[in-house]
Amino acid sequence: MRRIPLVGVPSDSRQIGPHPFQAVGEKYLRALVDPGGMLPLAIPSLHPPLPVADYLDALDGLLLPGSPSNIEPHHYGNEPSWDGNLHDPARDANTLPLVHAAIERRVPVLAICRGLQEINVALGGTLHQRVHEVGGMHDHREDKQLDIELQYGPVHDIRLSENGLLHRIAGRDTVRVNSLHGQGIRDLGRGLVAEAHAPDGLIEAVRLDGGAFFLAVQWHPEWRAHENPFNRGIFEAFAAACRERAAQRP
Repeated sequence: MRRIPLVGVPSDSRQIGPHPFQAVGEKYLRALVDPGGMLPLAIPSLHPPLPVADYLDALDGLLLPGSPSNIEPHHYGNEPSWDGNLHDPARDANTLPLVHAAIERRVPVLAICRGLQEINVALGGTLHQRVHEVGGMHDHREDKQLDIELQYGPVHDIRLSENGLLHRIAGRDTVRVNSLHGQGIRDLGRGLVAEAHAPDGLIEAVRLDGGAFFLAVQWHPEWRAHENPFNRGIFEAFAAACRERAAQRP
C-alpha cells in the first residue's frame, strides 16, 4: 500500500494577545494536500530549536513557506534592520540550520517567498532589505488596499532559464506570476543556480543541483495552485519527489 508523503512545514512564532502561538498559512497546507496529495506536518519554531535529527529523517519533504516576517539582517551582513520591519528570530533559528540538514539528508525541498530568502541566506547569500529602494529595481510589493484576489493576482512576467526545472514544467520561456515581497536576493548563495528573473533582473527562483528536488521561488504558487497549470505543475513535481523518497524509506 502506497504511503502518503509526509511534508514538514516550519511554522511562524506569533504573539496573539497574551499568548504565543505557532502559525502556518492555510494556503500552503491546502496546496500540499490539493493538488500535491501530501500530508503537511507543522514543525514548531521553538526556542531553543527542536533537534533536527529528531524529525527530519521521518519526513518525505520540506516546504519552507512565506510569512509576514523577514529574516533578521544580522544573519547576512552588518546592515541594520529598517524601522517597523517584522522579525521572527525563533523561525530564523529553526529554518536556517534546517536548510543544511535537508541538503545533507537529500530531503526534497520547496521554498516560497521568505523560504527562498532563508535558503539563500543559509547558503551564504545576501538580501536587498527594500528592493523598491534599489536603483533600477521595480516595486515588487502588493497593494494592500486592494481586495485579496487582486493582491494575489498575476502582475509581471518572469523569464525562465533555458533547460531549467521551471522551464520544463512550464514548457515555455516566460510565465506571469504574482508578486508580494519587499525583499529579494542581492548576492546568490553557494551552489544555487538562478531559475528565473523578473524584468528588472531580480532573481525570482533558484535551484540546487546535484541532489534531491530543491527549488525555491519568490512568488506565491500556493495561491489557488489547483487553478493555475504552471503553479500546479510545481507542486506536482515536488509531490513526485516526495513520493519517491517515501517509497524508498522503510
